[in-house]
Amino acid sequence: MDWTLLDTPRTATPEFEIAFRLFVATLLAGLFGFDRELKNRDAGLRTHMLIGLAAALFTIVAFEIFHAGRRLGQSSGLDPIRVVEAVTAGVAFLAAGTIIQNRRRVHGLTTGAGMWTAGAIGVACGAGYYTIAVIAVVLGLTVLSLLHWVERRAARAGLIEGDATAAEQQRDACVADRKTSVDERSK
Repeated sequence: MDWTLLDTPRTATPEFEIAFRLFVATLLAGLFGFDRELKNRDAGLRTHMLIGLAAALFTIVAFEIFHAGRRLGQSSGLDPIRVVEAVTAGVAFLAAGTIIQNRRRVHGLTTGAGMWTAGAIGVACGAGYYTIAVIAVVLGLTVLSLLHWVERRAARAGLIEGDATAAEQQRDACVADRKTSVDERSK
């Protein structure tokens, strides 16, 4: 299948492989976003998917430019690692925007770290390193789910001060607000 449009240059990587890399990056980064959605956090599914997609796209384009330069004999100044550095800085900027300091507490660090990880997964997929990306997703989701469970248990037992108590209080407040709203409507 020839996906060439309007006489665009041929890619060094087959177009199907590029599409697959973009798809896998979007899917794997979306797993982190899904975890954030389940926990009703900011920067959820769509944000993480777009970060993974963008990171993969930047990586693919960087390598394609590098290969095009080599074909033209101009590879001396082309360095795809600079794009990886730029993606890292860009995702770090987005992640920093999710971090909020309020009343001696910092919120959003895990969301920011998840966004940064989604970007790294996108870079790995964009470069074609699927195994590395899948291992990172498995490890990252283990950290997000298993350790969240351990933290909640430890907070309930009074072993640590954690978000479990605050999250439970926030959930209870939301339930009370909903009940009040329902009661007011039934009057």
